[in-house]
Amino acid sequence: MSECGVCKRIEKIKRGENPYFVRELKSGYVVIGDYQRFWGYTVFICKEHSVELHELEPEFRTLFLQEMALVAEAVYRAFQPEKLNYELLGVGNNVHMHWHIFPRHAGDTPKPGPVWRIGSEEMYHEQYLPSANELEQLKQTLDRELEKLLETA
Repeated sequence: MSECGVCKRIEKIKRGENPYFVRELKSGYVVIGDYQRFWGYTVFICKEHSVELHELEPEFRTLFLQEMALVAEAVYRAFQPEKLNYELLGVGNNVHMHWHIFPRHAGDTPKPGPVWRIGSEEMYHEQYLPSANELEQLKQTLDRELEKLLETA
């Protein structure tokens, strides 16, 4: 697991060194995506180092999926997209599970379809790195909506 980039990010969260960290939930960590090509892009990282959903204990898996849905609802409320895209991606045996939650709007890509069609050069272009103020705004906006949902859960 020492080679796992996601585990390394979790360690940074635990040390208070991950500037993208929003909130810890019972089954995972909510973080703002490093690049904001899709404003409000959020990642929900599983606390357990597991590659597949079916590998999780049933109770924990249910909690992880419920909390992912809660995070997605908070993203929807916070950033008011027309649609959300959810992805749990990876290839290989050392891919720590994490959900990508993308707020989508009509015309946000040259052709309709998955966000990954735009290519990594555009997706990870430096112009989409949020400034410190933008990152704080993203985190606070999302955390407010998470707080509201958690109060009523």
